Amino acid sequence: MTSQIDVGPVVETVAIVPVAVQPEPPASARRRRWFLRSRPWGLYLAVIVVGLAVLWAIVPGVFAPGDPLTGTPADKLLPPSAAHWFGTDTLGRDLFGRVVHGAVNSLSGALIAVTVGLALGTIVGAIAGAVGGVLDDVLMRIVDVLLAIPGLLLSLSVIILLGFGTVNAALAVGLGSVAAFARLMRSEVARVRRTEYVEAAYGSGGTFLSVLRRHVLPNSLTPIVALAALQFGTAILAISTLGFLGYGAPPPTPEWGLLIAEGRNYVGTAWWLTALPGLVVVVVVLSANRISHRLGRDER
Repeated sequence: MTSQIDVGPVVETVAIVPVAVQPEPPASARRRRWFLRSRPWGLYLAVIVVGLAVLWAIVPGVFAPGDPLTGTPADKLLPPSAAHWFGTDTLGRDLFGRVVHGAVNSLSGALIAVTVGLALGTIVGAIAGAVGGVLDDVLMRIVDVLLAIPGLLLSLSVIILLGFGTVNAALAVGLGSVAAFARLMRSEVARVRRTEYVEAAYGSGGTFLSVLRRHVLPNSLTPIVALAALQFGTAILAISTLGFLGYGAPPPTPEWGLLIAEGRNYVGTAWWLTALPGLVVVVVVLSANRISHRLGRDER
């Protein structure tokens, strides 16, 4: 006969290991980390770069007091140093001073180019989008022809007709950008014309010109601003390219493209003559493009 003995409930012992609890950071530290993560630092840097380039163009003597056209022959082809940040060229001229004083030619040329393209392209696109019909087809076919021609080839053709110089190069670049502004403006005007508030304006007795002036055009210009900022950087690059090819400002005028061209024969022995002006052009163009992308995203 088998007997069973009740030993009671079995109690299991569980070892409790203490876990270190990380203390919550104070509110000031959390706000600081959120600020660092949320701020568009790249955009701020781009604004600083473009602003600095604009100051170079407005008050170059503040940043480079010396004469950019004269130099010391004994100091020719000196590498970058504390005395000459960008080194010196073949005539002993301070390269940083020539880059600073060259900003007025490059940036003013880019401003002229954007103004020409913006004005003519906006007028053509607004007329095509507002009137429509046969006039729209004719204007857009002309725009298609302009878009089919490479921008550099079109600029060179205009320069051959107008002559060399920074202003003529700017006009050539501006005429080459008319098609882009016209097509964007035409599409925006055509889109706004089909909105409900424009139809309501017509229904309340508004005339064609009054509705176009008060409702259609103001609501169609916002993407044009972003395109103008993008074209500003593109115009700097195009004018520098024309200056590099010899179609811009004549020497010894300091101009960014011309400075790069003057140093191309000394790349092996004096790399700074081409590399540093080229770096300035690249940084300014990329900064202008960064600002235009932010403007375009905000408009969307």
